[in-house]
Amino acid sequence: MASPEIEALTSALARLPGFGPRSARRAVLHLLKRRESSLGPLRAALTAVEERLATCGTCGNVDTTDPCAICSDPRRDPRSLCVVEDVSDLWALERGRLFPGRFHVLGGRLSALEGVRPEDLAINSLIARVAGGQVDEVVLAMNATLEGQTTAHYLAERLEKHRVRLTQLAHGLPVGGELDYLDEGTLAQALRARRPVA
Repeated sequence: MASPEIEALTSALARLPGFGPRSARRAVLHLLKRRESSLGPLRAALTAVEERLATCGTCGNVDTTDPCAICSDPRRDPRSLCVVEDVSDLWALERGRLFPGRFHVLGGRLSALEGVRPEDLAINSLIARVAGGQVDEVVLAMNATLEGQTTAHYLAERLEKHRVRLTQLAHGLPVGGELDYLDEGTLAQALRARRPVA
């Protein structure tokens, strides 16, 4: 039987995505066995992130600066904007450095079953960015789920009065798939084959 502190650590790790009780126990045992090389650096990294964590006021990315590194990068094309559901989707596209422009994170997707309405997402700030006249293309990079496609359709309707080229990721992404779980090759092909929204 482990101490209450070790049990609390195991319980905290078990609540993370991808961890269950068994994998959390294995992770805790690994950290305890390699205290100097694992536990200390993990504690320091968590503390640093906790102290400096910021949400970008421009795009909604999570970073340690506001604006984030992507919005601050002068090499990024400010005329091209990729709209994603969540930060994990942005990070999936960034892993392969697939998109040369900037991003906009909605913070979720429309879902009648979950009670997520347009006002619950960062849609108004997206419209404001496009209305500013600096964006030529908006890429709708929604997940290939029913809710994702509903969100893309809603955004297309809201953006149709603006003079902007509206595209979406090509079909071929697995139905029900989420960007965070796709490999860079699949994401690269989907970006290359994007097409106008009908």
